[in-house]
Amino acid sequence: MDSFVSALKTLIILLSISYSYQNGAEPKLPVNINTMDLEINSTHNGCSKPAEDLWVYKCVKNKCIREHNHDLRKFNESMSFLTCSMTCGDVKLWPYPTIETQVKMKPLKFTLDALLLRLHTPYSNVRNYFRSVFEIFLDDLKSMQRQKTCKNFDHDKVINDPIIKYDEISVDSLGNSTYDESDINIFPINVFVNKCPDLSLSLDTDESYELHTIFNAGRYEANITANSFFGARHALSTLQQLMWFDGRGHWWHTLSKIDIVDAPRFRYRGLLLDTSRHYISIDAIKRTLGAMSHAKLNRFHWHITDSQSFPYVSKHYPELAEYGAYSREETYTLDNIRDVASFAKLRGIQIITEIDAPAHAGNGWDWGPKKGLGDLSLCINQQPWRKFCGQPPCGQLNPKNNNTLLVLQKLYEELLDATETTDYFHLGGDEVNMNCWGQYFQGSELQNIWYQFTLDAADRLTIANKNITPKFVAVWSSDLTKRLRLPRSRFAVQIWTGYNDAYALLRKGYNVVFSQVDAWYLDCGFGSYLPGGTGVCDPYRSWQTVYEHSPWKKLHPYRKQILGGEACLWTEQVSEWQLDTRFWPRAAALGERLWSDPNQDIRNVFKRMSIFRNRLVDLGIEAEAILPQYCAQNPGECD
Repeated sequence: MDSFVSALKTLIILLSISYSYQNGAEPKLPVNINTMDLEINSTHNGCSKPAEDLWVYKCVKNKCIREHNHDLRKFNESMSFLTCSMTCGDVKLWPYPTIETQVKMKPLKFTLDALLLRLHTPYSNVRNYFRSVFEIFLDDLKSMQRQKTCKNFDHDKVINDPIIKYDEISVDSLGNSTYDESDINIFPINVFVNKCPDLSLSLDTDESYELHTIFNAGRYEANITANSFFGARHALSTLQQLMWFDGRGHWWHTLSKIDIVDAPRFRYRGLLLDTSRHYISIDAIKRTLGAMSHAKLNRFHWHITDSQSFPYVSKHYPELAEYGAYSREETYTLDNIRDVASFAKLRGIQIITEIDAPAHAGNGWDWGPKKGLGDLSLCINQQPWRKFCGQPPCGQLNPKNNNTLLVLQKLYEELLDATETTDYFHLGGDEVNMNCWGQYFQGSELQNIWYQFTLDAADRLTIANKNITPKFVAVWSSDLTKRLRLPRSRFAVQIWTGYNDAYALLRKGYNVVFSQVDAWYLDCGFGSYLPGGTGVCDPYRSWQTVYEHSPWKKLHPYRKQILGGEACLWTEQVSEWQLDTRFWPRAAALGERLWSDPNQDIRNVFKRMSIFRNRLVDLGIEAEAILPQYCAQNPGECD
């Protein structure tokens, strides 16, 4: 970049000299060639410097009031919009805590080098993991500060790298900050985890936490208490949301007093991403996981294969990807999946992989005869597709070929090992087309074949899981689950269909996860990708629609059977370049619904959602805007 800037300067000078000579003028060189730096660098340094404040704010009756910056006295007395927003009215947290929230809104200034971590836990594995979590926490803060200042951490007086100290370092030995203007000279974060050493998230994990702060004479202590690593991680995420960098004063701020007791309403808070209809890179998946962690979403349902492509490179059966991937580059290896699972664990997220079966299994499954395994799948790419499957291309596993079940068993074994997820596994199981199987199994009761295949696949899953049946074996709601034949002690149902299906399943004792298409399908509303067709699930699901959907409202007697919910993003019309805007901030709306299940008027949620959406943007997530900039700068004027 430096060589580019130098060359650009030289070119500008030469052009200026040439122009001057052509017009008979004496050429004039800049007094200082570096005076061009500001304009050039502001365009090419990868970030945009904030414009000078035109507006300042005051908090009047819990509302930020905008005033023009024409009076220096008023400017000094007033606040930036961000500081006003964070200290005026209700606390700006997303998702909102569930049990107790008490804060004092006075802002305190500090710099990042005041932060340090003290761990109080007897579990060495928790200590090691939480140190990594704290480093992620600091990296996020530095990223947000860099976004607002465009300055290098090595050269800015208030952007020194934070001091990272652990439980073996005494806080008192660190002394005070060198910046006399700060309110907080030392900011220890004390983390207490004393009950559970488990680092494997499950549906039995206690994710509750408490966060309490004390401020006295320049010392600001944040005390986090949790029963598990995951609860402590959530507490640190909450604390981070109550820190903000004010670009006007170039200070970090937090609230002078925080007391929060919090726990999720639902255990399962998920997002589904389909990586078959469009390949999504590992970097894009990780970016999604990072955003999920801030919204306290804890399950990433990776719909890794479908009839369109099979991008997973199996250790035992690499032919699946060889014949099914879009290209050799657009694949996922076992190491990729392990990497994603490790990345997710540090962010409080469990990876749930799905190899959809028996339907949605076409490309990638057609090599069986060449290897002496027979037809592993039937109806592959058969036309007319509308007769044999729900969308092109067709393909449905062969339920009468034992080799098909053996392949599934080995796939399950690999994925269980890579993700370390053993309490919940998704078999797929929806949209089986009877016309496809009917060509091969005439005279048979096709529903019975489907039922038996599902039981056989679940048995193979148990073998793959070292002969331990996962606590929850999930399938999609379908014509099969409507018959209520699957053992309810063994199977959970992910409901994407209507309320009547949910009610019938709950009455029969099934555990369920809600993903209803009319509210939590995030791919809807973009028309049809088929020539002359109509959109399969119009209209668009706004963040308000996602937020206000509470499918359990009339199902209180069955609340214990409702594990939670999941928003789904199918990628017929989504590539990774649209991933952020399709997910965010709508997925955050789901996060609060499943964590807090609040009973709030949607109009009172806009301020908190707007602040959270802006925080995602500062963290590099290209979240959609939720309201005009004028409305954001003038709270209450657009109500």
